[in-house]
Amino acid sequence: MFFSSDSQGKVWYGLAGASLETRPGNHSLELKGVAATGKDLSFQKQIAIGKGKYHSIAASVPKQYTEPNAEQLQKIDQDKALKERVFAHVTPEREWAGSFRPPVKAQISDVFGTSRTFNGKVQSVHQGLDYAVPEGTAVAAVNSGTVLLAQPLYFEGNCVVLDHGQGLLTLYMHLSKIEVKEGDRITSGQKLGVSGGTGRATGPHLHVAVRWQGVYLNPETLLSLQLP
Repeated sequence: MFFSSDSQGKVWYGLAGASLETRPGNHSLELKGVAATGKDLSFQKQIAIGKGKYHSIAASVPKQYTEPNAEQLQKIDQDKALKERVFAHVTPEREWAGSFRPPVKAQISDVFGTSRTFNGKVQSVHQGLDYAVPEGTAVAAVNSGTVLLAQPLYFEGNCVVLDHGQGLLTLYMHLSKIEVKEGDRITSGQKLGVSGGTGRATGPHLHVAVRWQGVYLNPETLLSLQLP
Protein backbone atom coordinates (compact mmCIF):
# COMPACT_ATOMS: atom_id res chain seq x y z
CA MET A 1 0.00 0.00 0.00
CA PHE A 2 1.19 3.52 -0.79
CA PHE A 3 0.56 6.39 1.62
CA SER A 4 0.24 10.15 1.19
CA SER A 5 0.14 12.91 3.79
CA ASP A 6 -2.11 15.93 4.12
CA SER A 7 -0.87 19.46 3.39
CA GLN A 8 0.38 19.85 6.99
CA GLY A 9 2.01 16.41 6.98
CA LYS A 10 0.18 15.43 10.17
CA VAL A 11 -2.16 12.78 8.74
CA TRP A 12 -1.24 9.90 6.45
CA TYR A 13 -3.75 8.00 4.35
CA GLY A 14 -3.80 5.30 1.67
CA LEU A 15 -6.17 3.45 -0.64
CA ALA A 16 -6.80 -0.28 -0.32
CA GLY A 17 -9.49 -2.74 -1.32
CA ALA A 18 -10.59 -6.36 -1.46
CA SER A 19 -11.24 -8.25 -4.71
CA LEU A 20 -14.17 -10.55 -5.49
CA GLU A 21 -11.87 -13.51 -4.86
CA THR A 22 -11.14 -12.50 -1.26
CA ARG A 23 -12.23 -15.20 1.18
CA PRO A 24 -15.02 -14.03 3.55
CA GLY A 25 -13.97 -13.77 7.19
CA ASN A 26 -11.63 -11.73 9.37
CA HIS A 27 -8.43 -10.52 7.75
CA SER A 28 -5.52 -8.87 9.50
CA LEU A 29 -4.45 -5.38 8.43
CA GLU A 30 -0.93 -4.67 9.67
CA LEU A 31 0.99 -1.44 9.22
CA LYS A 32 4.66 -0.96 10.04
CA GLY A 33 6.77 2.16 10.01
CA VAL A 34 9.78 3.91 11.48
CA ALA A 35 9.48 7.16 13.42
CA ALA A 36 11.82 10.10 12.92
CA THR A 37 13.58 9.00 16.10
CA GLY A 38 14.31 5.61 14.57
CA LYS A 39 11.74 3.79 16.70
CA ASP A 40 9.84 0.95 15.03
CA LEU A 41 6.07 1.45 14.99
CA SER A 42 3.32 -1.04 14.18
CA PHE A 43 -0.47 -1.17 14.05
CA GLN A 44 -2.76 -4.15 13.54
CA LYS A 45 -6.50 -4.40 13.11
CA GLN A 46 -8.90 -7.16 12.13
CA ILE A 47 -11.03 -6.33 9.09
CA ALA A 48 -14.25 -8.28 8.58
CA ILE A 49 -15.05 -9.12 4.95
CA GLY A 50 -18.46 -10.57 4.12
CA LYS A 51 -19.75 -12.46 1.13
CA GLY A 52 -21.29 -10.17 -1.48
CA LYS A 53 -24.67 -10.78 -3.10
CA TYR A 54 -24.67 -10.38 -6.87
CA HIS A 55 -27.26 -11.15 -9.52
CA SER A 56 -26.93 -13.09 -12.78
CA ILE A 57 -27.94 -12.15 -16.32
CA ALA A 58 -27.94 -13.76 -19.77
CA ALA A 59 -26.89 -11.78 -22.83
CA SER A 60 -26.56 -12.29 -26.58
CA VAL A 61 -23.50 -11.12 -28.50
CA PRO A 62 -22.12 -11.88 -31.98
CA LYS A 63 -20.86 -15.46 -32.29
CA GLN A 64 -17.25 -14.34 -32.75
CA TYR A 65 -17.13 -13.42 -29.04
CA THR A 66 -18.16 -16.87 -27.81
CA GLU A 67 -16.78 -19.06 -30.62
CA PRO A 68 -13.74 -17.24 -32.04
CA ASN A 69 -11.89 -18.77 -34.99
CA ALA A 70 -8.14 -19.41 -35.12
CA GLU A 71 -7.28 -15.90 -36.33
CA GLN A 72 -9.47 -14.32 -33.69
CA LEU A 73 -7.93 -16.52 -31.00
CA GLN A 74 -4.50 -15.25 -32.04
CA LYS A 75 -5.72 -11.66 -31.59
CA ILE A 76 -7.16 -12.54 -28.17
CA ASP A 77 -3.81 -14.02 -27.10
CA GLN A 78 -1.96 -10.92 -28.32
CA ASP A 79 -4.33 -8.68 -26.37
CA LYS A 80 -3.88 -10.81 -23.26
CA ALA A 81 -0.10 -10.41 -23.40
CA LEU A 82 -0.47 -6.65 -23.97
CA LYS A 83 -2.82 -6.26 -21.01
CA GLU A 84 -0.48 -8.23 -18.76
CA ARG A 85 2.32 -5.79 -19.59
CA VAL A 86 0.10 -2.74 -19.06
CA PHE A 87 -1.40 -4.01 -15.80
CA ALA A 88 2.05 -4.80 -14.40
CA HIS A 89 3.00 -1.12 -14.64
CA VAL A 90 3.27 0.61 -11.26
CA THR A 91 4.23 4.27 -10.87
CA PRO A 92 5.38 4.98 -7.29
CA GLU A 93 4.35 8.64 -7.48
CA ARG A 94 0.73 9.59 -6.91
CA GLU A 95 -0.81 11.30 -9.95
CA TRP A 96 -4.43 11.62 -8.80
CA ALA A 97 -5.64 14.52 -6.66
CA GLY A 98 -8.88 14.91 -4.74
CA SER A 99 -12.01 12.84 -5.15
CA PHE A 100 -12.75 10.64 -8.15
CA ARG A 101 -15.74 11.71 -10.26
CA PRO A 102 -18.05 9.68 -12.55
CA PRO A 103 -16.91 9.65 -16.20
CA VAL A 104 -20.39 10.50 -17.49
CA LYS A 105 -23.64 11.87 -16.11
CA ALA A 106 -25.91 8.87 -16.52
CA GLN A 107 -27.58 6.03 -14.67
CA ILE A 108 -25.65 2.87 -13.89
CA SER A 109 -27.12 0.04 -15.98
CA ASP A 110 -25.09 -2.85 -14.55
CA VAL A 111 -23.09 -3.14 -11.37
CA PHE A 112 -19.84 -4.73 -10.27
CA GLY A 113 -19.93 -8.48 -9.57
CA THR A 114 -22.77 -9.51 -11.88
CA SER A 115 -22.46 -13.08 -13.24
CA ARG A 116 -23.00 -13.12 -17.01
CA THR A 117 -23.68 -15.88 -19.49
CA PHE A 118 -23.12 -14.98 -23.13
CA ASN A 119 -25.03 -16.92 -25.79
CA GLY A 120 -25.78 -19.61 -23.22
CA LYS A 121 -22.14 -20.72 -23.19
CA VAL A 122 -19.48 -18.30 -22.00
CA GLN A 123 -19.59 -17.28 -18.36
CA SER A 124 -17.84 -14.27 -16.87
CA VAL A 125 -18.04 -11.90 -13.92
CA HIS A 126 -18.66 -8.20 -14.52
CA GLN A 127 -15.58 -6.44 -13.16
CA GLY A 128 -16.74 -2.84 -13.49
CA LEU A 129 -19.69 -0.48 -13.90
CA ASP A 130 -21.84 0.03 -16.99
CA TYR A 131 -23.35 3.42 -17.69
CA ALA A 132 -26.42 3.67 -19.90
CA VAL A 133 -25.29 6.28 -22.42
CA PRO A 134 -26.00 6.49 -26.16
CA GLU A 135 -23.20 6.31 -28.69
CA GLY A 136 -21.28 9.56 -28.99
CA THR A 137 -21.45 10.60 -25.31
CA ALA A 138 -18.28 12.35 -24.10
CA VAL A 139 -16.29 10.21 -21.63
CA ALA A 140 -14.17 12.03 -19.02
CA ALA A 141 -11.22 10.89 -16.91
CA VAL A 142 -12.32 10.15 -13.33
CA ASN A 143 -9.11 11.76 -12.06
CA SER A 144 -5.72 12.91 -13.30
CA GLY A 145 -3.17 10.43 -14.64
CA THR A 146 -1.18 9.21 -17.64
CA VAL A 147 -2.51 7.21 -20.60
CA LEU A 148 -0.98 3.73 -20.55
CA LEU A 149 -3.07 2.26 -23.36
CA ALA A 150 -5.28 3.79 -26.05
CA GLN A 151 -6.18 1.28 -28.77
CA PRO A 152 -8.78 -1.28 -29.85
CA LEU A 153 -8.85 -4.66 -28.11
CA TYR A 154 -10.86 -7.74 -29.11
CA PHE A 155 -13.26 -7.97 -26.17
CA GLU A 156 -12.94 -4.45 -24.73
CA GLY A 157 -13.33 -2.63 -28.06
CA ASN A 158 -11.73 0.81 -28.21
CA CYS A 159 -10.11 1.02 -24.79
CA VAL A 160 -8.25 3.62 -22.72
CA VAL A 161 -6.28 2.75 -19.57
CA LEU A 162 -5.20 5.55 -17.23
CA ASP A 163 -2.42 5.24 -14.66
CA HIS A 164 -3.20 7.30 -11.57
CA GLY A 165 -0.01 6.26 -9.81
CA GLN A 166 0.65 3.98 -6.82
CA GLY A 167 -0.79 0.92 -8.57
CA LEU A 168 -4.20 2.47 -9.32
CA LEU A 169 -5.56 2.18 -12.88
CA THR A 170 -8.91 2.99 -14.48
CA LEU A 171 -10.21 1.46 -17.72
CA TYR A 172 -12.75 2.88 -20.19
CA MET A 173 -14.15 0.35 -22.68
CA HIS A 174 -16.34 -0.01 -25.80
CA LEU A 175 -15.62 3.55 -26.98
CA SER A 176 -16.61 4.50 -30.51
CA LYS A 177 -13.69 6.92 -30.69
CA ILE A 178 -10.47 7.46 -28.72
CA GLU A 179 -9.28 11.07 -28.45
CA VAL A 180 -6.05 10.63 -26.47
CA LYS A 181 -2.80 8.79 -27.13
CA GLU A 182 -0.47 6.69 -25.03
CA GLY A 183 1.83 8.81 -22.88
CA ASP A 184 -0.55 11.77 -22.65
CA ARG A 185 -0.83 13.45 -19.23
CA ILE A 186 -4.51 13.78 -18.40
CA THR A 187 -6.27 16.13 -15.98
CA SER A 188 -9.37 15.17 -14.00
CA GLY A 189 -12.49 15.56 -16.14
CA GLN A 190 -10.54 15.72 -19.42
CA LYS A 191 -12.26 14.10 -22.41
CA LEU A 192 -10.81 10.70 -23.33
CA GLY A 193 -13.16 9.84 -26.20
CA VAL A 194 -16.82 9.09 -26.85
CA SER A 195 -18.96 6.11 -25.89
CA GLY A 196 -19.98 3.34 -28.25
CA GLY A 197 -20.61 -0.38 -28.53
CA THR A 198 -17.32 -1.75 -29.86
CA GLY A 199 -15.97 -5.13 -28.72
CA ARG A 200 -18.10 -7.64 -26.80
CA ALA A 201 -21.05 -5.39 -26.05
CA THR A 202 -24.79 -5.90 -26.31
CA GLY A 203 -25.23 -2.26 -27.38
CA PRO A 204 -23.86 1.25 -26.82
CA HIS A 205 -22.79 1.95 -23.24
CA LEU A 206 -19.71 2.83 -21.21
CA HIS A 207 -17.90 0.23 -19.12
CA VAL A 208 -15.53 1.59 -16.48
CA ALA A 209 -13.25 -0.60 -14.36
CA VAL A 210 -10.79 0.03 -11.53
CA ARG A 211 -7.64 -2.00 -10.90
CA TRP A 212 -5.65 -1.55 -7.71
CA GLN A 213 -2.33 -3.35 -7.39
CA GLY A 214 -3.37 -6.19 -9.68
CA VAL A 215 -7.02 -6.77 -8.73
CA TYR A 216 -10.34 -5.36 -9.90
CA LEU A 217 -12.27 -3.34 -7.32
CA ASN A 218 -15.78 -1.91 -7.30
CA PRO A 219 -15.65 1.53 -8.99
CA GLU A 220 -18.73 2.67 -7.06
CA THR A 221 -16.74 2.57 -3.82
CA LEU A 222 -13.87 4.63 -5.23
CA LEU A 223 -16.28 7.17 -6.72
CA SER A 224 -18.06 7.58 -3.36
CA LEU A 225 -14.93 8.39 -1.31
CA GLN A 226 -14.34 11.97 -0.19
CA LEU A 227 -10.59 12.33 -0.69
CA PRO A 228 -8.29 15.28 0.07
